[in-house]
Formats: sequence, structure tokens, C-alpha cells
Amino acid sequence: MSQPDPLQRALEATLFASAEPMSVESLCAHLGNAEAGDVREALRALAESYAGRGVQLVERAKRWHFQTAPELAHLLRREKEQVRRLSRAATEVLAIVAYHEPVSRAEIESIRGVQTAKGTLDVLMEAGWVRVAGRREVPGRPVIYATTPEFLQHFGLESRRDLPGIDELKAAGLLDPVDDAYEAMTGGDEADEVDAPDEEADEEIDLVDDDEATA
Repeated sequence: MSQPDPLQRALEATLFASAEPMSVESLCAHLGNAEAGDVREALRALAESYAGRGVQLVERAKRWHFQTAPELAHLLRREKEQVRRLSRAATEVLAIVAYHEPVSRAEIESIRGVQTAKGTLDVLMEAGWVRVAGRREVPGRPVIYATTPEFLQHFGLESRRDLPGIDELKAAGLLDPVDDAYEAMTGGDEADEVDAPDEEADEEIDLVDDDEATA
């Protein structure tokens, strides 16, 4: 019986013990003298060895972690589900940031065709899906926003290249909350709507967090 690869064993132990996903650079630093190319190769081999098992090694936003196989997640779901409510405005803003990042608040408002309340971006940042990405080097130096690795992990995306297109949004039943924003992004007429708190409250969308167990 062949001996397991020492580097794969070290990576396996490190990732099992880590509370957060780790990048190749972080793993190299943690292991001391490991080369980035060797670590990448070992991670791919380790991921292949875990394929089809109850726990899988996956890469999300250039960070690696172990997670429960998606088809088995229901076995480890908490009895009490945590529900986050996103208003229509927040859903539209999240879509715009994801497809246009980095983007300023003024640019978000230009795409939506309406003013965006500061609280809308605050909600998305508190959820951990949007972050401040710096300032644009133009007069006034406005703050610009981008999505986070947690956004990609939550929605099961390896990178922003995996964001769904319009057909996929329709098939998933997710187009209604973002139709105005998506239409504006793809060159359609900007909506002449005005944000009204009461209306937004009526159009809240329940997003249920299905907790994926990480080892």
C-alpha cells in the first residue's frame, strides 16, 4: 500500500482545522516552505480524491475549504432556518454590484434610475455580500463597492464568471425581483419608478440560508 503524499496530508489537516477558507498563498505561508505550484497540484489531487464522498474539497473565490456534498446538505440543516429579508431595492443593488463591480453609489442610481438609500448598501454589507473596494480616482473620489468571497460562497459560485445569464435567472424564478435592474444593465429603458418604503416592504424576498457544514 503506497504511502499518502505528505503535502496532501498537511493540506488536508490544515483545511480541516481552519475556521475559514484559505487561499493558496495562505496555505504556503502556513506550511512554511511549500511552493505555490506544488500546493495547487496537491489541492487538485486532494479534491479529486474527495470527489463523490460525503465531504468535498472545493475552491470558491480562489479560496479552498471542505464542505458537505450539496445533495447531503439537508441532513445537516439546522431545524430552525435563519431567514434574511431583502427588499426589492436591495436585490436590485446586489445584482448591479455583482455584474458591474467596482461601482459607485451614483453609478448604481444611474442604472436603477432611482435614488438608493444608504441603508440599502448597509444591509448588503452587514450580510457580508458587499464591501467597500476603495475610491474612484475622479473628482470627489466617490466610494466604490464590490462583492465579497462570502457572496460567491453563499451562492455557490467559483468566480464572477459563473454569474447566471438572463435565461438562467428566468429558469430559477429569480428574474422578477431584478428585472428592472437587469433590463437597465442590458440596455433597456430605465424604470421611472420611485422608491417607496411601503411598496418595498410588500416586495420583500425571503432568502433562506441553507447552512453548509464545513469540517
